Amino acid sequence: MKIGVLSDTHLKKPGPLLDRILGEILTDVDMILHAGDIVAYSVLEVLELSGVLAVCGNMDDYEVAGYLPQVRRITAGSKTLGLIHGWGSRIGLAERVLATFAPDTPDVIVFGHSHEPFAEEIDGTYLFNPGSAGHGRYGGRSTVGILRVEGSSIEGNIIPIDERT
Repeated sequence: MKIGVLSDTHLKKPGPLLDRILGEILTDVDMILHAGDIVAYSVLEVLELSGVLAVCGNMDDYEVAGYLPQVRRITAGSKTLGLIHGWGSRIGLAERVLATFAPDTPDVIVFGHSHEPFAEEIDGTYLFNPGSAGHGRYGGRSTVGILRVEGSSIEGNIIPIDERT
């Protein structure tokens, strides 16, 4: 199973960036997840038309935050996935989101918030942050991610938006 992952789009309205992500970069995936900070409901509507499963983030407007859950559990093939935005400092963020799902920790946790890509296994759970699709932070590039779930294998790749997949 191939899963497209994005977070922190921070878009006030749909436009060319979102069209490129959904129409070119993440076209051949089985599922798309958004880990929050969509910001505007009009952007959420476009995401939902593409079947995107999302959670709210700390920068989402009241309409988005009132509509989306803060946490989701999803089944992807033989694996369970947790989807959450995250909060607070980027230092210790992976550990905080991991603790949120305890004691029934999923196989994979997708999160955002830091605007920095992250892919690491901690205590048997694969944690994956695609970085910021809307704009990089700390001089970083805009990125999305691809998670591949095949049997017992989980692999995450970060894709700079300015490069073709």
